[in-house]
Amino acid sequence: MRTLVTGGAGYVGSVCVERLLAEGHTVTVVDDLSEGHRAAVAPGVDFCEGNFGDLALLDAVMAKARPEAVLHFAGSTLVGESMENPLKYFQNNTANGIALLKAAASAGVGKFIFSSTCAVYGEPATVPIAETAPRQPVNPYGASKLMMEQAMEWQTQATGMECVALRYFNAAGASENFGEHHRHETHLIPCLLQTALGQRETFSLFGTDHPTPDGTCIRDYIHVSDLAAAHAQALRSGISGPFNLGRGRGDSVREVIAACCEVTGQKISIAEKPAREGDPPELVATVAKAAEQLNWHAEITNLHEIVETAWRWHQDYPDGYYA
Repeated sequence: MRTLVTGGAGYVGSVCVERLLAEGHTVTVVDDLSEGHRAAVAPGVDFCEGNFGDLALLDAVMAKARPEAVLHFAGSTLVGESMENPLKYFQNNTANGIALLKAAASAGVGKFIFSSTCAVYGEPATVPIAETAPRQPVNPYGASKLMMEQAMEWQTQATGMECVALRYFNAAGASENFGEHHRHETHLIPCLLQTALGQRETFSLFGTDHPTPDGTCIRDYIHVSDLAAAHAQALRSGISGPFNLGRGRGDSVREVIAACCEVTGQKISIAEKPAREGDPPELVATVAKAAEQLNWHAEITNLHEIVETAWRWHQDYPDGYYA
């Protein structure tokens, strides 16, 4: 299948492109490299450097690539930043996303797969969270993703375009060739591993008094290769709608710290700090819908194994894609 991938030079996008190529799909990547890295784009891809909100660029790319499906990974992802600069998130994640959806519709694209997030649920009343749970985001990041989901839902209703929103829980781990390298790293596991490598003096633990068993946030960590497999399954499916992507179980920040210490063999220095605004105490997925309708489930379910794949990548690429 001919596919157009936005954000294919980023963390999840790069691993998904790797999977699409392995399955024989033709891939065109659009990425402005503001967060992604050219070295993270697998060989065999037609790469276009540019912003996915640029309508003229999109029209030209659509005309050349003639995609049958669009997989949309690009966007802004930092919860804390979204609280400080909400308009950036509504521009990048909502306005530019709708521009991409419009360009796809004009080009006759039949399938649109969107990287959404569990942040659309906000602070859920019950955990684990089903796709039918109320969507009540507590930060602009989640709200901007929800607005994009709503645009897709109306597009499906109006035109029949197959629109799939894949609600990631916490992406983690690495493939053999591609891993997590953000210019401003805030994610838990890479920050811990950078501390173990001596690239950070201490790891900042935000929040130790949450209403959880050990006082730290609980999250459902899903391996990035499992996310890529879910996108491949969604591409094959003939359905629309939202799907949670997680393991269906959660680990606390303290449990992740312990796993990283065990995997690396290092004692990681921790600095406890106040909780961040807009950080729900617990987010864990119900994954039955993805199993039933996408024939997908997480293959890598052990937290230590997830951390081990990330640790191997960080050891092989200590400077990330700058090496």
